[in-house]
Amino acid sequence: MCMEERLQGNPVSEGIAYAKSYIYIPGTLTKAPEFFPKGQEEEKYREFRESCEKADSELVTLYNGMCKEDPDKAKIFSAHRELLQDEEILDEIRETICEENMNPDSAVSKVYTEFAELLAGVEDPLIAERAADLRDVRDRLLRILSGQETSKLSSFSEDVILVAHDLLPSDTATMDRKHIKGILTEVGGVNSHSAILARSYGIPAILGVPNVTEKIPTDTMLAMDGLTGEIFVTPGEECICDIREKQTSFFRKKEAEKNFLNKPAIMKDGTEIKIGINIGSQEFDVPTDRYDFIGLFRTEFLYMEGKELPGEETQFEAYRQVVQKAKGHPVTLRTLDIGGDKTLPYMELPKEDNPFLGKRAIRLCFAEKELFLTQLRAALRASAYGPLQIMFPMVGSLEDIRKAKEYLNLAKEQLKERKQQFDEQIRIGIMIEIPEIALIADLAAEEVDFASIGSNDLTQYLSAADRMNPEVAAYYRSDSTAMLRLLRFVFQEFSKRGKEISVCGEMAGNPETAQLLVGLGARKLSMSSGNIAGVKAKLAECTLQELTTLAEKKL
Repeated sequence: MCMEERLQGNPVSEGIAYAKSYIYIPGTLTKAPEFFPKGQEEEKYREFRESCEKADSELVTLYNGMCKEDPDKAKIFSAHRELLQDEEILDEIRETICEENMNPDSAVSKVYTEFAELLAGVEDPLIAERAADLRDVRDRLLRILSGQETSKLSSFSEDVILVAHDLLPSDTATMDRKHIKGILTEVGGVNSHSAILARSYGIPAILGVPNVTEKIPTDTMLAMDGLTGEIFVTPGEECICDIREKQTSFFRKKEAEKNFLNKPAIMKDGTEIKIGINIGSQEFDVPTDRYDFIGLFRTEFLYMEGKELPGEETQFEAYRQVVQKAKGHPVTLRTLDIGGDKTLPYMELPKEDNPFLGKRAIRLCFAEKELFLTQLRAALRASAYGPLQIMFPMVGSLEDIRKAKEYLNLAKEQLKERKQQFDEQIRIGIMIEIPEIALIADLAAEEVDFASIGSNDLTQYLSAADRMNPEVAAYYRSDSTAMLRLLRFVFQEFSKRGKEISVCGEMAGNPETAQLLVGLGARKLSMSSGNIAGVKAKLAECTLQELTTLAEKKL
C-alpha cells in the first residue's frame, strides 16, 4: 500500500511509469519588443517569410510522419499550416515589421499572442481551443527565428516523466519517445490533442492534475498509473514494488497480445472477424499477414503536403503504390474529405459558422467538379493493378449516392476515350457518418456494394456533441443506447442484402467496444495498425454468443 503523497488526475492513456520528473516550461518571447533602424524593412520582412517557409516545411514533415502512424491525428498539423498562412495574421505581422520597424521575433510574438488571447476569451469553447494552436505556431516561428533547430523535448539522456501546464500538439509530436515514459499536465482531457497523441505513441498520460507544476520540482522521483490516474510523489520501497508489479503485469499483457498480431482474428468458437487497417499515405509499413484488408485509405495527405492541388499522375502513382504494397488485400480508397477540421492552405474554402455541418467532403467535391473527376480518374487507373474500391465520405442522402455515381461514370467515360485501363466492375461504397443516411440504411444498401461506418462522426452528429470539446465530452458517447441501436439497424440492413459493412472509427480499434460491435453484428473492423494486437487478443477471449448477449444487455 503506497503511503506517499498522492495526486490524482484524469487517466487518458494507459500504462505505468516510474522515473524522474522533468518540469517543462516552454520558451516563449517575454522580453520587451525590439526595433530596427529604418531602411531594413525588406530584409527583416524577408527574414520573417523565410521562417514561415521553414515552419511550413516542418509541418509537412510532421504531417507525413504522423500519417504513417495514425492518419487521423495528422490533421492537427494541417490546421497549423492553415494558421501559418492566415492572411489576416500575415498582414498584421507585415505592417508591424514594415511600418513599426519591430524585429520579426517581436512582431510574431506580439501578433500571434494578441490573436490567441482574443480567441481564448471567446465563450465558444471550440473557438477558444484554437488559441493553443495559435500559440503552437507562434512558438515554432520563434524557435526558428532564434536559430534553435529542435524542440526542448526532442532529446533526453535519461528516462523522465514530463510535467507541464499543458502540451501543444507539436510538443507531443516531436518529443523523445524513447526517454519520455509518462506525461502529467494541469489541463486537458481525454479528447485533447495531447491525449490523442499520447495514446497513439503508447505513452502513459494523466491530465487535469491541479497545480502539478508547482507541487513537483524537477528531478523528483515519480510513479504514475495511467489506468487509475494516480501519481505518487517520491515513492518509498513498498510503493515502488507495487508499481513495478503493476508495470510488469502491464508489459506482460502487452507481450501476450503480440502473439495474436500475425494470426487471423479467431474467436473461441471459431468465428473469424476480418481485421483491416486505416492508412493515410503510400508510406505505410504494416506486414500483410497482420491484416485482411485496407478499410480506410485517406487520400488527404496528397492535397496537404504540397502547395497546390496534386495532378492526376501524382495521385495515380500514390494510389498504385498502395494497391501493390497491399499484395492482393482489398484497398478501400476514400475520396477527398476536406472541410470541418481539415483545410488546404492554398485553397480558399468558405468561412462557415459551423464547418463540420458545412461544405465538406462529398459536398465540396460536387462543387469542385474538376478536382473530383481528377481524383476519380486516378483511382480508377490504380484499380487496374489490384483490388481497389472507392468510398464516398459524408454522404447524406440517396441523391448524394446517385450523384457521386454519375461523376464516377463520367470519369470512366473519360478514361475509355483515352483508352486507359481500369477495373470495369470496380466496387463503390459510402461512409455512414450522418444519421440521416444511417436511418435509411435499407435503401442505401440497394445503391452501393459496401459501406463503412465512421463511428467518430456518427457519434458526434447523433449526440450533437463535439468529441474534441471538453465542455461537452460527457455527451459524446459511442456506447449510448441510441448509438448502439442505430449501429445494429445498419448492420442488419446491409447483411440482409448481402452487402459488406465494416467499422473504421475509434470504436473498432478499442478492444472493449470492438467486442460490442461484433455482438451487434459487425464482422469487419478497420483500425490503426497499433490497435490490431489488442483487438485480436480481446476477441479471442469470447464466443460470438457471449458478445451477442453482451450487446443485447446494452440495447
